[in-house]
Amino acid sequence: MDRTIGFIGLGVMGKPMAMNLLKSGAALMVYSPSGASYPAFEKAGAETAKQIRELAGRDLIFLCLPNSAVVEEVLCGEDGLIRQMHEGQAVVDLSTITYASTVQIAKALEEQKIDFLDAPVSGMEKRAIDGTLTIMCGGREETFRRVRPYLDCMGTKVLYMGDHGSGQLTKLVNQLLYDINAAALAEILPLSVKMGLDSQKIGEVINSGTGRSYASEFFIPRDLERRFDEGYSLENAYKDLVSAAELGVREGIPLPVLAAATATYQTAMLRGFGKENKGAMIKVFEELLGVEFRKKET
Repeated sequence: MDRTIGFIGLGVMGKPMAMNLLKSGAALMVYSPSGASYPAFEKAGAETAKQIRELAGRDLIFLCLPNSAVVEEVLCGEDGLIRQMHEGQAVVDLSTITYASTVQIAKALEEQKIDFLDAPVSGMEKRAIDGTLTIMCGGREETFRRVRPYLDCMGTKVLYMGDHGSGQLTKLVNQLLYDINAAALAEILPLSVKMGLDSQKIGEVINSGTGRSYASEFFIPRDLERRFDEGYSLENAYKDLVSAAELGVREGIPLPVLAAATATYQTAMLRGFGKENKGAMIKVFEELLGVEFRKKET
């Protein structure tokens, strides 16, 4: 196993994933622009870096960053790590970015004989803390085998999906189905209220019946409580829809249901709900119908 590892990006998901890497026994160095979580890592025995380039000499470097542009800048920008790394090192990108960007990054790194694995994760903060994430990997199979012991520290379902970009494509497929479900809830739940049905009872029926989904189980209780601050924001989720649209255009694949769901996301963001979670899309249809999906006052 590699003996020195680095981790860049200590946000909601990155911080617990990096903490779980300490289980590997390797020497861990972390970097975050804010440094807010540095005391916790130092207490746990990890090193902390003031600048990204301090991690360039690590055998294995993990990234958990917000979007394609940031990943590209960290790796391939003017001061990118690729300029300071050497043959035999490896980069694992746990971020959720576009397929096209992933393929370009993989090519740039492999030209320098640096191994690369795209390994986006599925599961929210609690699963990141518990080390029970699902991790979908794309790249050379030998790179996957090399990295697998570290991924096992963070997830309980770690899957090799194929060549570079396959991890991101798998994550995208899963995420799009979730996104469509969230948009469908936003449209149909206000309809039930408009027709005089009880919101709580409708929620009970859906979450115990054939309309149940992970989206319904997560959002319906929060919609009833009017809590739109938990989970991934609409504006961050929108990048998945953009990725799918680009893929559909490039490959000539019609995606009519996804296009309809995308219009709901766009409308919600134009209404100013972009910072809230996907459940906030319900407010678009509530405004149109003059109703609210909420618990009854007691």
